[in-house]
Formats: sequence, structure tokens, C-alpha cells
Amino acid sequence: MFKIKSFFIVGFLMTSTMQYGQYTDIINSNRPGKSMSAFSVGKTVIQAEMGLYGISEEHDLERYEANGFGTELSVRYGAFFDQFEFNLETQYQYDWYESPLVSDTRSGFKQFTIGAKYLVYDPFLRANDKPNLYSWKANHKFSWKQFIPAVAVYGGFNLNIGNNPYTFETDPAISPKLMLITQNHFGSKWVFITNIIADKYMTDYPTLALITTLTRGFNMRWSGFVEVQGYKSDFYADTVFRIGAAYLVRENIQLDASISKNFKDTPAILYGGFGLSWRFDSNYETNYKRIKTESKDDKKKDKKSKADKGKKRKDEVELENTKP
Repeated sequence: MFKIKSFFIVGFLMTSTMQYGQYTDIINSNRPGKSMSAFSVGKTVIQAEMGLYGISEEHDLERYEANGFGTELSVRYGAFFDQFEFNLETQYQYDWYESPLVSDTRSGFKQFTIGAKYLVYDPFLRANDKPNLYSWKANHKFSWKQFIPAVAVYGGFNLNIGNNPYTFETDPAISPKLMLITQNHFGSKWVFITNIIADKYMTDYPTLALITTLTRGFNMRWSGFVEVQGYKSDFYADTVFRIGAAYLVRENIQLDASISKNFKDTPAILYGGFGLSWRFDSNYETNYKRIKTESKDDKKKDKKSKADKGKKRKDEVELENTKP
């Protein structure tokens, strides 16, 4: 695998355009945003992404307030081959709810989703661009190929656990979730991800969502991102703006922080938090290689080599037949 330590790869987006497989020398985390990257963690790799957040919610029309905190946990495991991963995503919240008629505490899973992701298309897999060892400018010049995204698909199901105050009363115990993921790399520092999501589409209130995330690496340790998340259903629609940063502690450990704000006051939502991503990769096996396209010169050399071997074998046979 081509070493990519000279490039900054951090956050849920950052995967080098020069890499030979999905596994990278530096952790590839989905945190601290809400979008999911197209690339998986790598075969046999286990990655835990966890966070703690605080939230404040206020509804002008219904005149209620809710303040509390929550935990987030995502566990990712690369299985079978490098393009595939299983993942578990959970979000548990506890808050204090107050309205003119009710004053109470609430707690429950806002999300409990089990799914799998598969990389359908990797634009870097068949790339024949070799790095220029003598020119930094040549390696970082503009290329139209950057607009060809990596494409992945995701399928999973949501579990509605217990008496949950954060779900609809008519929500079933199990509901599906589907996602189309695209990921573009612009140079070695910019990454743009789009998630198109169909969530709970067989229930009374199916939700369509779109998440777009732009991440930039500033140096070998720091990166920042901006994100817009929009979702719509027959019951509720909203848009959330999110910013944050990540810091690379070690090659397999990342710290992050973010803050989010929506654009409505029915309700107005503000929340922020911090988190940690940790990769366990001692059992990693490289089995996802770039398919190299042979050049014309390589093919000529190959043919010449085969011809020389054939001639050599023919000469040996003739020499063997002339022996007394």
C-alpha cells in the first residue's frame, strides 16, 4: 500500500486520493458530522466512534422547553473484503421537559440502527496516474477526474426499543433505512460527501433526508468541516447547520467537537458536543489492491520477455536433441 502519511487524512471524510485500498494509515472516522463516508474501515478492522452532547430545545407555539444531554456510539467492523462494513449506530438522550401542562423527565433511544455499507464504485481503483517525484505542483494540479465520486450504498433497519418518547406512537418495532453515498476528493485537503437517505419509508411517517458535508485538512493534526442536513416528512421538516473540528492524537485516535443549530423556532434547537474515535486494526489484512493498467511500453516489454523465454526454451530443446 502506498504510504499516505504525507497527506492529512482525518475526520469522517478524509481518505487520500493516492491510496491503494480503503484502509488508510490514519483513522477514517465519520465523526463529528452526521454524514457517512463512502469508504469502509478495512477488512477485520474494528472502529468505535463515541460522543457526549448537550441539547436545548424550545418551541414557541407549543410553549415547551427541553434541556438535556445524550450519548452517541457507532461501532464499525470491516468484513469479507475492504469495500464492505457492518455498523451499529446508537443515540441515547435524557432531558428535562417543561410545558404549561407537563413537567417531566424523558429518556430513550433517539436512534438505534444496525446496517451494512458497500462501496459500489471507487474512481481511484483503476487510476493510472503515477505521482511525480520531482514536482509537488504536478501532483496537486486541477483534474476533472476529481468530480467523479466514489459511490456506496447502505441498507439497515431501525429498532424502536421500549416506551420511547422520541418516536411516533405508530412507529413499528423495526423499520428500514436506505442510503446512497457519494464522496469526492478535491486535491489532498478537500473532501465533499453527500448522503441521500430514505428512512422509515414503510411507516406512517417516512422521512427523506439530504446531508452534505465539506471537510478541509489544515495540517497533519487539524481539520474542520461545515455541514447542512435537511429532512422532511409529513409530520416534520427542518434544516440543521453544523460546524466542527477534529484533532488527530495518534494514527488510530481522533478527538472532535461540533456545534449544531437549526433554522426554525418550532422548535428552535441548539446542541453541541465532543467525541472520540478509536481504531483497532492489529488484525488488518490487505486484500483490496489497485488494479494497475499496463502501459504500451509495459506490454511491449512483456511480449519481448515472453518471446525471449520462448526462444531460450527452443534453443535448449535443439541443443538437447544434438547431444550424442
